[in-house]
Amino acid sequence: MQDASGRSGPNRRELIVSGAGMASLFVTRPACATDETMRAAIREFIGEAQVRSGRIKLDLPPLVENGNAVPLMVSVESPMTAEDHVKAIAVFNQKNPQPNVAIFHLGSRSGRAAVSTRIRLADSQTVTAIAQMSDGSFCADSVDVVVTLAACVEGL
Repeated sequence: MQDASGRSGPNRRELIVSGAGMASLFVTRPACATDETMRAAIREFIGEAQVRSGRIKLDLPPLVENGNAVPLMVSVESPMTAEDHVKAIAVFNQKNPQPNVAIFHLGSRSGRAAVSTRIRLADSQTVTAIAQMSDGSFCADSVDVVVTLAACVEGL
């Protein structure tokens, strides 16, 4: 298409309208995990296996002032031998944009079945850690965390 000056291509108004349309694609709200998405993520990790309590300890502060860097430690009672060891430790959350926080893969040569990191928490929620043992069993621990200043805050 040519304008009055003989140039071809889109005019200024068309560029502004198409630019605004493209910008709206990037100003979407991030999806938040829910109880259902967290259960689906856990089911993907454990399959149809039953989860027991015990042997695993999730250490997370019950009250967090700032959700940007929350210390988390998971330890599992295990001799860490070739016959009896922790294969993986997975951490899941209830209200962050993604329900999977992390999966740590271990083996009999890991020495200790313990991991630690810092995570971001979007809101007060339940955090769950599940350990996969070498015999195919799973054990879990959960902690309810109250966050006073959320980390994964949505843009305005």
